[in-house]
Amino acid sequence: MSEALVASPAPAADPSAAGASGARQFWRRLRAQRAALVAAAVVALLVLIALAAPLLTAIEGQDPTTYHPSLVDSARGGVPVGPLGGIGADHWLGVEPQTGRDLFARLVYGARVSLGVALAATVVQVLIAVVVGVSAALGNRWVDQVLSRITEIIVALPLMIMSLALLAIVPGSFPRPVLVALVIGLIAWGTLAKIVRAQTLTLKQLDYVAAARLSGWGTWRIARRDLLPGLAAPLITYSALLVPANIGVEAALSFLGVGVKPPTPSWGQMLTSADVWYQAAPQYLLLPAGALFVTVLALTVLGDGVRTALDPRAASRLRVGTGRKAEARADASGNPRSDGDPTVPHQGTPGTDLPGASGVSADGSKEATA
Repeated sequence: MSEALVASPAPAADPSAAGASGARQFWRRLRAQRAALVAAAVVALLVLIALAAPLLTAIEGQDPTTYHPSLVDSARGGVPVGPLGGIGADHWLGVEPQTGRDLFARLVYGARVSLGVALAATVVQVLIAVVVGVSAALGNRWVDQVLSRITEIIVALPLMIMSLALLAIVPGSFPRPVLVALVIGLIAWGTLAKIVRAQTLTLKQLDYVAAARLSGWGTWRIARRDLLPGLAAPLITYSALLVPANIGVEAALSFLGVGVKPPTPSWGQMLTSADVWYQAAPQYLLLPAGALFVTVLALTVLGDGVRTALDPRAASRLRVGTGRKAEARADASGNPRSDGDPTVPHQGTPGTDLPGASGVSADGSKEATA
């Protein structure tokens, strides 16, 4: 019987089962963070609004480009007619000063532009960073040196100044949202490339990568089969934090007049026109500014939640360290521990009072408890 047990082969591990288990652990850790869940719900709602912008504006019966001169008071410089900036059954959030365009329609269509540009720029950044970072880590010394120096130059470039220069020289016939996404993506990939290179160098030292190399696999097959899955967690984490940063960059470029051009609605472009109307029509400024604030905050909180769910040690280090320090202080002072019942007397260091455990006496000699 024992020989049969020894001879029987061990069951092979199922990679799909391991992946499913890891996914379940990730979702369980993410669900434990209420702030991340609220942020995920807000982000999902914003994406749904952006995708359903044509349907929502059709329900309202408006569009983002139609002028309504009768809804603004030309004698007062174009201030919207009516209370609260012209809010009513036909215009749910009022109208734009001077032009009379519907604010709700421009706000939901602006969400499509702002979120679309940010997501497209993030995809470009991730693709370039993965190619450069993995190539630098797996290449020879010269390849690593060249790509590392290029990455450092990209990191040192001022993003806003370079974006302003590139956007100013490109012809106006080029689609502006696509151009803004490309410019942001082509300039701001340096930091992520450095992270990918460092993580790839760490993964190269693991046993399963060395085994794949000894089995005769090529460099790029190892990168595709073994290294890229290991890079998924840091890439997802950092990408979730890049999206709100790119939304801010797009809004800043549009605010400076080199981003998305009218009549295409964008939150940043709406802020550009609203800076002189904050007293006469404050909703024209507060609506896009509030949308930007909520979006960036929700994406930032969600990105931090994803980071913690993918690396639970980041959330547990503080609790573990605090507990150990509290135990050490309690043991040194002889007082009851802070993590237990204050009425329970101090019992000493765990493990030293158990039967058969060895301890150290006051004079430094070892003694055994009965």
